[in-house]
Amino acid sequence: MSQPVFRFAPSPNGRLHLGHAFSALLNQQMAQELEGKLLIRIEDTDLIRCTPVLEQRMLEDLEWLGIKWDETPIRQSDNIATYETIIDGLSDEGLVYPAFMSRSQIKAAIAREEENGVKWPTDPDGSPLYPHYDRKLSADERQSRIENGDAYALRLDMEKALQLNDAELYWIENCEGPNAEFGEITANPAAWGDIILSRKDAPASYHLACVTDDAMQGITHVVRGRDLFWSTSVHLLLQQLLGLPTPQYHHHDLILDENNNKLSKSNNDTSIAQLRATGATVTDIKKMIGLA
Repeated sequence: MSQPVFRFAPSPNGRLHLGHAFSALLNQQMAQELEGKLLIRIEDTDLIRCTPVLEQRMLEDLEWLGIKWDETPIRQSDNIATYETIIDGLSDEGLVYPAFMSRSQIKAAIAREEENGVKWPTDPDGSPLYPHYDRKLSADERQSRIENGDAYALRLDMEKALQLNDAELYWIENCEGPNAEFGEITANPAAWGDIILSRKDAPASYHLACVTDDAMQGITHVVRGRDLFWSTSVHLLLQQLLGLPTPQYHHHDLILDENNNKLSKSNNDTSIAQLRATGATVTDIKKMIGLA
């Protein structure tokens, strides 16, 4: 067997917190136990919030935690041309369409459907699925709207994608899901509807960039938070469509705040930098996250 390869892939759009510390340290621990490699990937496709300053601070926090990576970190922003080529390939297969509806238009469309007695479906995260109206636009209508400067995102036509790939999809879960799922897990990508592949402020969605870079870096073990457990269904579908390998998955516990909510950079939850400033040591951090 080839050497196991793990990765820690944070986004430089804020300071790292205890949840990131747990994931990074766990990845390193598991890589060492299997005599594998640990790689760092900087997920900076959010062209608005990710900055070089936050990236440098993020790497400094990881070094302070004692994280040692085996190769020079890669940036997703350096792979934009690759993502565009992949999207073009999916588009040539008729699997991609421009979606023009704004958030307010989506909300209004769903409200109209529900007034007519339709129970609108939501994805595993609880967000309403994107309405299918834009699928029906003709090529001329789409081109005209794009030339007029209408804002749009590129979405995967989930129905066509599943018709093209009708094999049962499953992954190997080495930890457990939200309901203690373990072992061979059957994927259900349809539950996510027409996912975004690209938009103006992010040339590649998390889903597309994640599976592309995992394959490019030769990742064999994906160790990440349990909040991404059901996203794996989408990743498996993309891997099948693109002919990419499927790693093993380990979705670990989340570090929660005092209200049992997941820690978030956007909520300005206590950062590693703040804890360092108060005199906390790496040992203190490990005790706080249960990795002492």
